[in-house]
Amino acid sequence: MRTARFTASVAVLGALTLPFISAPSAMAASSKVSASASASRPCDRPGPWVIGTKAVTIRSKATTKSTARGVLYQGHKFTVDKTQGNWHYITDKTTGVKGWVSGTYVYREVYMCLD
Repeated sequence: MRTARFTASVAVLGALTLPFISAPSAMAASSKVSASASASRPCDRPGPWVIGTKAVTIRSKATTKSTARGVLYQGHKFTVDKTQGNWHYITDKTTGVKGWVSGTYVYREVYMCLD
């Protein structure tokens, strides 16, 4: 009876340590694959900027009290040229209007890759 418990304990302990022994080689192999594939996968690039509300005002300065230059609605395409605090200096691709929008209302889409 005592020998059977000892044998069972050794078997369980061996089964628990097996993943830790084989993990470093598996991790090394996966890092080599991901390093070579990362440059060509679209999910590794940052996504486009999108509007997180119905409309965002484009302003002349990075403050809510500055003059409005235009409005971006959901679905408008724009590029962010620079960032200052929580404000982004953008260019509206549809109208060509440039100005500042609050970072509270715009964000970057995130792609997800499932390997």
